[in-house]
Amino acid sequence: VLGIYEEVRRGLGVGEGGEVDIQPAEKPESIRFIQDKIEGRRLSAPEIKSIVVDVIENRLSDVELASFVTALKIRGLSMDEVEAFTRAMVETGEVIAWEEERVFDKHSIGGVPGDKTTLLVVPILASAGLLIPKTSSRAITSPAGTADRVEVLCPVDLTIDEIREVVRETRGCMVWGGALELAPADDLFINVEYPLSIDPLLLPSIMSKKKAIGSTHVLIDIPMGTQAKVKTLEEAHALARDFIELGRRLNIHVECAVTYGEQPIGYAVGPALEACEALEALMGRGPIDLREKATNLAGVLLEMAGIEDGKAMATHLVEGGEAEGKLREIISAQGGDPEVMPEDIEIGEKCEVITSDQRGRVVAISNSAVAHIAREAGAPKDKGAGVLLKVKLGDEVSEGEPLFEIYAERAWKMEAAVSLAESLRPIRLSRRVEERMLIERFPKRFPPKEPFLLER
Repeated sequence: VLGIYEEVRRGLGVGEGGEVDIQPAEKPESIRFIQDKIEGRRLSAPEIKSIVVDVIENRLSDVELASFVTALKIRGLSMDEVEAFTRAMVETGEVIAWEEERVFDKHSIGGVPGDKTTLLVVPILASAGLLIPKTSSRAITSPAGTADRVEVLCPVDLTIDEIREVVRETRGCMVWGGALELAPADDLFINVEYPLSIDPLLLPSIMSKKKAIGSTHVLIDIPMGTQAKVKTLEEAHALARDFIELGRRLNIHVECAVTYGEQPIGYAVGPALEACEALEALMGRGPIDLREKATNLAGVLLEMAGIEDGKAMATHLVEGGEAEGKLREIISAQGGDPEVMPEDIEIGEKCEVITSDQRGRVVAISNSAVAHIAREAGAPKDKGAGVLLKVKLGDEVSEGEPLFEIYAERAWKMEAAVSLAESLRPIRLSRRVEERMLIERFPKRFPPKEPFLLER
């Protein structure tokens, strides 16, 4: 006699006391293909499709899947394999088709905390009349993903039919892709990649979601800096070429923008703090670097649509209030309060101010340290937790002047975050303001005084 769990019994539709026929599961054929990749052989499109199908249908053990992902990291993927993975991910999930010929999207490869530019770019483009249905992820290793930020303002777990209705009304949306069945294999691969801290499927992961949502014109944001995923312009060029080539094969017009990634975008890091800052930026306030990056990226997308001076038009739509109005339309259509103001957004009631112990000039801000402190404070799970910077690179500070504030919703998380901040010391100062001579540039970069976009 063999017993089965109640959940399994119900799933099989077997009555109490009923009989089931149990047979040993055959070894999936995809195991052989995984072994081939471990040995360094290139896989064919049917072999890759077989692996993706087995992943979705849960035929592979955790060890087998982890071995495959590790092999991809070590052995790498040819562009043919990248294309096959992308197509397999798309074909094994839902696909959204739109009646319009041009559907726009943007995506950042990540690595820089506080990058809430999507909350500006989507309403800028939608207010210009372009179609931009944006699906985003929640945070995996960062203090806030785009979905976490937007969720502060409105619901993000919409169905495909609800997405269609929101886009029909407003020309844009910002929703959580995890609530949909768009390239579902990607989420299963991410579950393995995260604990291993590797990302061998970066291109298929991003482009499969773009193909599934029906995008025809995509801008890839590649932050570059000593602490970013991409360290040099040469690396950025190589990655951009791969994205553009994959897009060509998928019939998606892809352009890439290399952006400044040496410090957090804006001052706020954490879902509620970032949502507040994004709203302020669209209201004509907010950090210059956030507005500069958002209007540059939106400008590139507008030029992809045939507009001559996209940056100027994007700036006009922000300064004229059209983009803010469009954001409020999207918030309303997704079930949020369109009258929300920055001061209405709740942030953690616990606050600790970290001050400078010397006089000097800010010469480095650690992206990873700021992110770790914000997560220790509770972000992104605690929406009101995070870090609010009070200084940026190049700023001169006095002894005792605030460097950043930590917000938390729970006292014990605040204690842990403060302790971590004291250990990591994320902001580094020069010894004296008078030390103006350039000691070292390579590979560090200071904030550009001109446009935020480094290269297109």
